[in-house]
Amino acid sequence: MKDPRVKNLADLLVNYSVKVQPKEWVLISGHLVSEPLVSEVLRAVLEAGGYPQILLGSDDIAEYSLKYASDDQLSWISPAAKMLYQEVDVLIALRAFGNTHHLSGIDPKKQQLQGQARQELMKIYMDRSAAGDLRWTLTNFPCPAFAQDADMSLSEYEDFVYGATYCDKEDPTAEWQRIHDEQQVVVDWLKGKKQVTVKSPNADLTLSIEGRTFINSDGTHNMPSGEVFTGPVEDSANGWVKYTYPAIEQGKEVDGIRLEFKDGKVIKATAEKNEEFLLAMLDSDEGARYLGEFAIGTNYGIQKFTKNILYDEKIGGSFHMALGAGYPETGSKNVSAIHWDMICDVREDSEIRVDGELLYKDGKFMI
Repeated sequence: MKDPRVKNLADLLVNYSVKVQPKEWVLISGHLVSEPLVSEVLRAVLEAGGYPQILLGSDDIAEYSLKYASDDQLSWISPAAKMLYQEVDVLIALRAFGNTHHLSGIDPKKQQLQGQARQELMKIYMDRSAAGDLRWTLTNFPCPAFAQDADMSLSEYEDFVYGATYCDKEDPTAEWQRIHDEQQVVVDWLKGKKQVTVKSPNADLTLSIEGRTFINSDGTHNMPSGEVFTGPVEDSANGWVKYTYPAIEQGKEVDGIRLEFKDGKVIKATAEKNEEFLLAMLDSDEGARYLGEFAIGTNYGIQKFTKNILYDEKIGGSFHMALGAGYPETGSKNVSAIHWDMICDVREDSEIRVDGELLYKDGKFMI
Protein backbone atom coordinates (compact mmCIF):
# COMPACT_ATOMS: atom_id res chain seq x y z
CA MET A 1 0.00 0.00 0.00
CA LYS A 2 1.42 3.38 -1.02
CA ASP A 3 2.14 5.86 1.76
CA PRO A 4 -0.61 8.56 1.56
CA ARG A 5 2.04 11.19 2.32
CA VAL A 6 3.52 10.53 -1.14
CA LYS A 7 0.25 11.69 -2.70
CA ASN A 8 0.21 14.72 -0.41
CA LEU A 9 3.72 15.67 -1.53
CA ALA A 10 2.85 15.26 -5.22
CA ASP A 11 -0.26 17.41 -4.86
CA LEU A 12 1.71 20.05 -2.96
CA LEU A 13 4.39 20.23 -5.66
CA VAL A 14 1.95 20.43 -8.57
CA ASN A 15 -0.77 22.63 -7.10
CA TYR A 16 1.18 24.86 -4.67
CA SER A 17 4.85 24.98 -5.68
CA VAL A 18 4.46 25.36 -9.47
CA LYS A 19 0.67 25.68 -9.89
CA VAL A 20 0.41 23.69 -13.11
CA GLN A 21 -2.16 25.10 -15.52
CA PRO A 22 -4.04 23.35 -18.36
CA LYS A 23 -2.00 22.69 -21.53
CA GLU A 24 1.35 23.61 -19.94
CA TRP A 25 4.33 21.46 -20.91
CA VAL A 26 5.61 19.90 -17.67
CA LEU A 27 8.93 18.05 -17.49
CA ILE A 28 9.05 15.54 -14.63
CA SER A 29 12.69 14.63 -14.05
CA GLY A 30 13.32 11.73 -11.69
CA HIS A 31 15.37 8.71 -10.74
CA LEU A 32 14.29 5.09 -11.08
CA VAL A 33 14.28 4.88 -7.27
CA SER A 34 11.77 7.76 -7.06
CA GLU A 35 9.17 6.03 -9.26
CA PRO A 36 6.39 6.03 -6.58
CA LEU A 37 6.60 9.83 -6.40
CA VAL A 38 7.04 10.19 -10.17
CA SER A 39 3.78 8.29 -10.69
CA GLU A 40 1.87 10.45 -8.21
CA VAL A 41 3.26 13.67 -9.72
CA LEU A 42 2.22 12.38 -13.16
CA ARG A 43 -1.30 11.83 -11.83
CA ALA A 44 -1.45 15.30 -10.31
CA VAL A 45 -0.17 16.99 -13.49
CA LEU A 46 -2.76 15.15 -15.60
CA GLU A 47 -5.53 16.10 -13.17
CA ALA A 48 -4.40 19.73 -13.43
CA GLY A 49 -4.65 19.55 -17.24
CA GLY A 50 -0.92 19.75 -17.96
CA TYR A 51 0.99 17.95 -20.71
CA PRO A 52 3.56 15.80 -18.84
CA GLN A 53 6.87 14.46 -20.11
CA ILE A 54 8.92 12.09 -17.94
CA LEU A 55 12.72 11.87 -17.91
CA LEU A 56 14.22 9.12 -15.72
CA GLY A 57 17.86 8.49 -14.80
CA SER A 58 19.84 6.12 -12.60
CA ASP A 59 23.14 5.85 -10.75
CA ASP A 60 24.66 3.76 -13.55
CA ILE A 61 23.54 6.16 -16.27
CA ALA A 62 25.13 9.10 -14.44
CA GLU A 63 28.34 7.14 -13.76
CA TYR A 64 28.73 5.71 -17.26
CA SER A 65 28.03 9.12 -18.83
CA LEU A 66 31.21 10.35 -17.16
CA LYS A 67 33.36 7.22 -16.94
CA TYR A 68 33.26 6.21 -20.60
CA ALA A 69 33.01 9.65 -22.23
CA SER A 70 35.88 11.35 -24.03
CA ASP A 71 36.59 15.03 -23.40
CA ASP A 72 34.87 15.83 -26.70
CA GLN A 73 31.77 13.90 -25.67
CA LEU A 74 31.69 15.56 -22.25
CA SER A 75 31.80 18.96 -23.96
CA TRP A 76 28.79 18.17 -26.18
CA ILE A 77 25.32 19.31 -25.18
CA SER A 78 22.37 17.52 -26.76
CA PRO A 79 20.14 19.83 -28.84
CA ALA A 80 17.18 18.01 -27.27
CA ALA A 81 18.36 18.98 -23.77
CA LYS A 82 18.79 22.59 -24.89
CA MET A 83 15.29 22.62 -26.37
CA LEU A 84 13.80 21.36 -23.11
CA TYR A 85 15.52 24.08 -21.10
CA GLN A 86 14.33 26.70 -23.60
CA GLU A 87 10.73 25.60 -24.05
CA VAL A 88 9.17 23.68 -21.14
CA ASP A 89 6.78 25.69 -19.00
CA VAL A 90 7.34 23.80 -15.76
CA LEU A 91 10.14 21.61 -14.37
CA ILE A 92 9.55 19.26 -11.45
CA ALA A 93 12.75 17.54 -10.29
CA LEU A 94 12.45 14.50 -8.02
CA ARG A 95 15.82 13.53 -6.59
CA ALA A 96 16.85 10.10 -5.33
CA PHE A 97 19.80 7.71 -5.58
CA GLY A 98 20.55 4.05 -5.18
CA ASN A 99 23.95 5.07 -3.75
CA THR A 100 24.80 8.70 -3.01
CA HIS A 101 28.51 7.95 -3.57
CA HIS A 102 28.08 6.48 -7.04
CA LEU A 103 30.35 9.14 -8.58
CA SER A 104 33.06 9.05 -5.91
CA GLY A 105 35.50 7.20 -8.20
CA ILE A 106 35.13 9.61 -11.12
CA ASP A 107 38.02 11.95 -12.00
CA PRO A 108 37.08 15.47 -10.80
CA LYS A 109 38.39 16.87 -14.09
CA LYS A 110 35.69 14.97 -15.96
CA GLN A 111 33.01 16.36 -13.67
CA GLN A 112 34.50 19.81 -14.13
CA LEU A 113 34.44 19.50 -17.93
CA GLN A 114 30.84 18.30 -17.97
CA GLY A 115 29.87 21.17 -15.67
CA GLN A 116 31.56 23.70 -17.95
CA ALA A 117 29.65 22.35 -20.94
CA ARG A 118 26.36 22.64 -19.07
CA GLN A 119 26.96 26.28 -18.14
CA GLU A 120 24.84 27.42 -21.11
CA LEU A 121 21.94 25.28 -19.91
CA MET A 122 22.25 26.67 -16.38
CA LYS A 123 22.15 30.24 -17.71
CA ILE A 124 19.02 29.52 -19.78
CA TYR A 125 17.42 27.92 -16.73
CA MET A 126 18.25 30.78 -14.38
CA ASP A 127 17.34 33.55 -16.85
CA ARG A 128 13.98 31.97 -17.69
CA SER A 129 13.26 31.40 -14.00
CA ALA A 130 14.09 35.02 -13.15
CA ALA A 131 11.86 36.26 -15.98
CA GLY A 132 8.97 34.03 -14.87
CA ASP A 133 9.02 32.02 -18.11
CA LEU A 134 9.96 28.80 -16.30
CA ARG A 135 8.43 27.67 -13.04
CA TRP A 136 10.36 24.95 -11.25
CA THR A 137 10.45 22.98 -8.05
CA LEU A 138 12.57 20.17 -6.67
CA THR A 139 12.30 17.73 -3.82
CA ASN A 140 13.84 14.50 -2.59
CA PHE A 141 12.13 11.15 -2.47
CA PRO A 142 12.89 9.44 0.88
CA CYS A 143 14.95 6.49 -0.32
CA PRO A 144 17.25 4.07 1.56
CA ALA A 145 20.42 5.80 0.31
CA PHE A 146 19.39 9.17 1.77
CA ALA A 147 18.32 7.47 5.01
CA GLN A 148 21.71 5.78 5.33
CA ASP A 149 23.55 9.09 4.83
CA ALA A 150 21.39 10.63 7.54
CA ASP A 151 22.06 7.71 9.93
CA MET A 152 18.35 6.94 10.12
CA SER A 153 16.18 3.95 9.38
CA LEU A 154 14.02 4.34 6.29
CA SER A 155 10.85 4.79 8.34
CA GLU A 156 12.55 7.43 10.52
CA TYR A 157 13.78 9.23 7.41
CA GLU A 158 10.34 9.14 5.81
CA ASP A 159 8.91 10.75 8.95
CA PHE A 160 11.66 13.39 8.80
CA VAL A 161 11.01 14.22 5.12
CA TYR A 162 7.23 14.35 5.36
CA GLY A 163 7.48 16.34 8.58
CA ALA A 164 9.86 18.87 7.00
CA THR A 165 7.50 19.31 4.03
CA TYR A 166 4.36 19.34 6.26
CA CYS A 167 2.94 16.50 4.17
CA ASP A 168 2.02 14.76 7.42
CA LYS A 169 -0.43 17.62 8.13
CA GLU A 170 -4.05 17.88 7.07
CA ASP A 171 -3.38 21.02 4.97
CA PRO A 172 0.29 21.30 3.89
CA THR A 173 -0.46 24.33 1.70
CA ALA A 174 -1.74 26.34 4.68
CA GLU A 175 1.47 25.57 6.58
CA TRP A 176 3.64 26.91 3.75
CA GLN A 177 1.53 30.03 3.39
CA ARG A 178 2.08 30.68 7.12
CA ILE A 179 5.86 30.30 6.66
CA HIS A 180 5.75 32.73 3.74
CA ASP A 181 4.10 35.36 5.93
CA GLU A 182 6.64 34.93 8.74
CA GLN A 183 9.65 35.19 6.41
CA GLN A 184 8.22 38.20 4.60
CA VAL A 185 8.75 40.25 7.77
CA VAL A 186 12.51 39.63 7.46
CA VAL A 187 12.57 40.27 3.70
CA ASP A 188 10.73 43.59 4.13
CA TRP A 189 13.17 44.67 6.88
CA LEU A 190 16.14 43.95 4.61
CA LYS A 191 14.90 46.10 1.71
CA GLY A 192 17.28 48.95 0.92
CA LYS A 193 20.01 47.74 3.29
CA LYS A 194 23.65 47.81 2.15
CA GLN A 195 26.16 45.80 4.16
CA VAL A 196 26.14 42.48 6.00
CA THR A 197 28.67 41.59 8.71
CA VAL A 198 28.97 38.08 10.12
CA LYS A 199 30.91 37.56 13.35
CA SER A 200 31.25 34.03 14.69
CA PRO A 201 33.87 31.55 15.91
CA ASN A 202 33.63 30.16 12.38
CA ALA A 203 33.35 33.35 10.32
CA ASP A 204 34.56 36.92 10.14
CA LEU A 205 33.04 38.28 6.98
CA THR A 206 31.63 41.39 5.36
CA LEU A 207 29.77 41.66 2.08
CA SER A 208 27.57 44.13 0.25
CA ILE A 209 23.88 43.63 -0.55
CA GLU A 210 23.42 47.15 -1.92
CA GLY A 211 20.92 47.14 -4.76
CA ARG A 212 20.20 43.43 -4.30
CA THR A 213 16.89 41.74 -3.55
CA PHE A 214 16.23 39.17 -0.83
CA ILE A 215 13.94 36.30 -1.82
CA ASN A 216 11.36 34.68 0.44
CA SER A 217 11.97 30.97 -0.14
CA ASP A 218 8.61 29.53 0.87
CA GLY A 219 8.37 26.13 -0.80
CA THR A 220 7.60 27.31 -4.32
CA HIS A 221 11.04 26.19 -5.57
CA ASN A 222 12.71 23.99 -2.98
CA MET A 223 10.45 21.62 -1.10
CA PRO A 224 11.02 21.78 1.80
CA SER A 225 12.23 25.33 2.06
CA GLY A 226 12.75 27.85 4.82
CA GLU A 227 15.36 30.48 4.01
CA VAL A 228 15.80 34.07 2.92
CA PHE A 229 18.53 34.63 0.35
CA THR A 230 20.13 37.10 -2.03
CA GLY A 231 23.07 37.40 -4.40
CA PRO A 232 25.80 39.55 -2.81
CA VAL A 233 27.63 42.20 -4.81
CA GLU A 234 30.25 40.19 -6.66
CA ASP A 235 33.43 42.03 -5.61
CA SER A 236 32.35 42.79 -2.04
CA ALA A 237 33.12 39.75 0.15
CA ASN A 238 36.10 40.14 2.45
CA GLY A 239 37.18 37.92 5.32
CA TRP A 240 36.98 34.20 5.98
CA VAL A 241 34.59 31.40 6.80
CA LYS A 242 35.14 27.86 8.08
CA TYR A 243 32.15 25.73 7.21
CA THR A 244 31.00 23.59 10.10
CA TYR A 245 29.27 20.95 7.98
CA PRO A 246 30.63 18.88 5.08
CA ALA A 247 29.82 20.21 1.61
CA ILE A 248 28.62 17.45 -0.69
CA GLU A 249 28.69 17.77 -4.45
CA GLN A 250 28.52 15.16 -7.22
CA GLY A 251 28.94 12.34 -4.73
CA LYS A 252 32.02 13.88 -3.11
CA GLU A 253 32.00 14.82 0.58
CA VAL A 254 34.35 17.75 1.22
CA ASP A 255 34.90 18.35 4.92
CA GLY A 256 36.64 21.07 6.92
CA ILE A 257 36.40 23.72 4.20
CA ARG A 258 37.96 27.09 4.97
CA LEU A 259 37.73 29.91 2.44
CA GLU A 260 39.37 33.33 2.45
CA PHE A 261 37.85 36.14 0.38
CA LYS A 262 39.39 39.33 -0.92
CA ASP A 263 37.33 41.77 -3.00
CA GLY A 264 34.79 39.03 -3.59
CA LYS A 265 37.17 36.33 -4.79
CA VAL A 266 38.27 33.16 -2.99
CA ILE A 267 42.02 33.68 -2.70
CA LYS A 268 42.72 30.69 -0.47
CA ALA A 269 40.82 27.43 -0.06
CA THR A 270 41.64 24.44 2.08
CA ALA A 271 39.79 21.30 3.15
CA GLU A 272 40.51 18.46 5.53
CA LYS A 273 38.96 15.93 3.14
CA ASN A 274 38.78 15.92 -0.68
CA GLU A 275 40.64 19.21 -1.05
CA GLU A 276 41.63 18.25 -4.62
CA PHE A 277 37.97 18.12 -5.63
CA LEU A 278 37.30 21.50 -3.95
CA LEU A 279 40.12 23.14 -5.88
CA ALA A 280 39.02 21.56 -9.16
CA MET A 281 35.51 22.95 -8.72
CA LEU A 282 36.89 26.39 -7.82
CA ASP A 283 38.83 26.38 -11.08
CA SER A 284 35.78 25.45 -13.18
CA ASP A 285 35.58 29.00 -14.56
CA GLU A 286 36.07 32.62 -13.56
CA GLY A 287 32.78 32.86 -11.66
CA ALA A 288 33.39 29.77 -9.51
CA ARG A 289 35.54 31.68 -7.01
CA TYR A 290 32.87 34.34 -6.41
CA LEU A 291 29.68 34.17 -4.38
CA GLY A 292 26.32 33.71 -6.06
CA GLU A 293 24.25 33.47 -2.88
CA PHE A 294 24.10 34.50 0.77
CA ALA A 295 21.27 32.98 2.81
CA ILE A 296 19.96 32.43 6.34
CA GLY A 297 18.23 29.14 7.16
CA THR A 298 14.87 29.57 8.87
CA ASN A 299 13.43 26.06 9.13
CA TYR A 300 13.68 25.24 12.83
CA GLY A 301 11.94 21.94 12.15
CA ILE A 302 15.23 20.85 10.54
CA GLN A 303 17.92 20.57 13.21
CA LYS A 304 19.78 17.40 12.23
CA PHE A 305 22.48 17.39 9.55
CA THR A 306 21.49 14.74 7.01
CA LYS A 307 24.24 15.11 4.37
CA ASN A 308 21.61 16.38 1.96
CA ILE A 309 21.80 20.03 0.95
CA LEU A 310 18.07 20.37 0.26
CA TYR A 311 17.40 20.03 4.00
CA ASP A 312 20.72 21.02 5.51
CA GLU A 313 20.89 24.53 4.01
CA LYS A 314 17.54 25.29 5.66
CA ILE A 315 18.68 24.39 9.20
CA GLY A 316 17.34 27.02 11.58
CA GLY A 317 20.39 28.64 13.17
CA SER A 318 22.67 28.46 10.15
CA PHE A 319 23.72 30.59 7.23
CA HIS A 320 25.01 29.36 3.90
CA MET A 321 26.72 30.79 0.88
CA ALA A 322 26.98 29.40 -2.63
CA LEU A 323 30.05 29.62 -4.79
CA GLY A 324 29.30 30.18 -8.46
CA ALA A 325 26.14 31.08 -10.32
CA GLY A 326 23.74 33.51 -8.70
CA TYR A 327 20.00 33.83 -9.21
CA PRO A 328 19.31 36.80 -11.51
CA GLU A 329 16.09 37.66 -9.65
CA THR A 330 18.26 38.67 -6.67
CA GLY A 331 20.28 41.04 -8.87
CA SER A 332 23.25 38.68 -8.97
CA LYS A 333 25.42 39.00 -12.05
CA ASN A 334 27.72 36.05 -11.28
CA VAL A 335 27.82 33.39 -13.99
CA SER A 336 29.39 29.97 -13.49
CA ALA A 337 28.95 26.28 -14.27
CA ILE A 338 28.67 25.55 -10.54
CA HIS A 339 26.31 26.59 -7.75
CA TRP A 340 27.69 24.98 -4.60
CA ASP A 341 26.06 25.68 -1.23
CA MET A 342 28.17 25.47 1.93
CA ILE A 343 26.71 25.70 5.44
CA CYS A 344 27.92 27.26 8.68
CA ASP A 345 26.32 26.90 12.12
CA VAL A 346 25.81 30.23 13.94
CA ARG A 347 23.91 29.13 17.05
CA GLU A 348 26.64 30.09 19.54
CA ASP A 349 28.56 33.34 20.11
CA SER A 350 27.47 34.57 16.68
CA GLU A 351 25.73 37.57 15.23
CA ILE A 352 24.75 38.96 11.84
CA ARG A 353 24.48 42.73 11.56
CA VAL A 354 23.10 44.68 8.63
CA ASP A 355 24.20 48.31 8.32
CA GLY A 356 25.27 48.00 11.95
CA GLU A 357 21.84 46.88 13.20
CA LEU A 358 21.53 43.49 14.86
CA LEU A 359 19.49 41.18 12.63
CA TYR A 360 20.41 37.78 14.02
CA LYS A 361 22.02 36.47 17.19
CA ASP A 362 22.90 32.90 18.17
CA GLY A 363 20.58 31.41 15.58
CA LYS A 364 17.54 33.66 16.14
CA PHE A 365 16.18 36.75 14.38
CA MET A 366 16.21 39.80 16.64
CA ILE A 367 13.83 42.02 14.67
